[in-house]
Amino acid sequence: MKNKLIFLLCLITLIYAAVPRTYAMDMSRMWEENTDEYENEAVNVFSPDIITVMSGADSFVENIAGPSSFDVPCKSAFLIEQQTGQVLYEKYPDEQLPMASITKVMTMLLVMEALDEGKITMNDTVPVSEHAFSMGGSQVWLEPGEIFTVDEMLKAVAVSSANDAAVALAEYVGGSEEAFCDMMNRRAEQLGMENTHFVNACGLDADGHYSTARDISIMAQELMKHTQIFDYTTIWMDYLRGGQTQLVNTNKLLRSYNGITGLKTGTTSKAGVCICATATRADMSLIAVVLGSDSSRERFSAAKKLLDFGFANFETRDFPDISTLPEYMEVKFGVEKQVPLICEVPEKLLFVKGTTSELTVQTELPEYINAPMYKGMKAGTLSLYGSQGKIKDYPIILGRDAARIDFSTALTILTNKLACM
Repeated sequence: MKNKLIFLLCLITLIYAAVPRTYAMDMSRMWEENTDEYENEAVNVFSPDIITVMSGADSFVENIAGPSSFDVPCKSAFLIEQQTGQVLYEKYPDEQLPMASITKVMTMLLVMEALDEGKITMNDTVPVSEHAFSMGGSQVWLEPGEIFTVDEMLKAVAVSSANDAAVALAEYVGGSEEAFCDMMNRRAEQLGMENTHFVNACGLDADGHYSTARDISIMAQELMKHTQIFDYTTIWMDYLRGGQTQLVNTNKLLRSYNGITGLKTGTTSKAGVCICATATRADMSLIAVVLGSDSSRERFSAAKKLLDFGFANFETRDFPDISTLPEYMEVKFGVEKQVPLICEVPEKLLFVKGTTSELTVQTELPEYINAPMYKGMKAGTLSLYGSQGKIKDYPIILGRDAARIDFSTALTILTNKLACM
């Protein structure tokens, strides 16, 4: 009797694994979208007065503003929204140019990363070497043998753009300025800064030391993830040595521009007058890079004009809540009855002001999938809609393989279940 029962159960299991269900879905049709409700879904192009752009789910700007729209007094310029990384303005953004003390954005980034990794602390003491003492240009007149904390050195770099403090920090984090420059170049490569090369940690003119407006925006984006840096870049005035040495911020926009948060100025004979200016209003943060202006006045005027353009014409929105999206999908003919689902969407979206009043999502997802299917394969679609129609589709993918059950697997499962009876 027991053998007959085992045979019957095996037969039922094999039929379950091998015979398609009459109600199984046609996989080639399961992803077709029913958008009859959105008659204007093709209308995605909007036209503000200053520039025609496309407002998309990834904040894609179809026609980036440039000198033909308005010009700024400098050799190269770039404007992006920090959270989405969308480009809003560019002027010769990939021209390799000296970057002066904007170099210190990377120096500060590596210091912040060393702090996060626990390699150093703000209270660590940083000695001043003869090499750091020998730096010219902007400085806080460090003396060999003097000792300051990481906190004090970072303040000197962020506020007064001190070359000597930047090199002292570089030596402390990297062991030597040369080793620290290797770290800078490796980090630049990791970030995709294809047109940048560092040969020092402070930005003094040197052969082979260059970057581009686009690349600078990339490292600025990364530094802005370390929000503690704003505790330094927003200081207007402070002191070192118990009040004996005054620090005054080189970024004059701190006293004249609403929402300014930093980030770094720079001036040398080869680089001209430069700035990487960051500002936040409401939920939107902008990064404006200006390289090669003729004067400090033109530098700040260009940065202000870029930031004004961004804040006047664009806004960010949170991506709609997708918590109702199923976490798992049923699997037919599979070893497992469910597989997890993944849908990657951005946290923030960038839009031209006034182009959308409401954001909603629609999900196209079958009741189940037929095994076999594999991790990363598309299972359905999440569609984002604005007030004027569809904006973008996001794939819903499988989080792991959905293997098809076969005779051997079915028999093993059956045997294990019988053994537990």
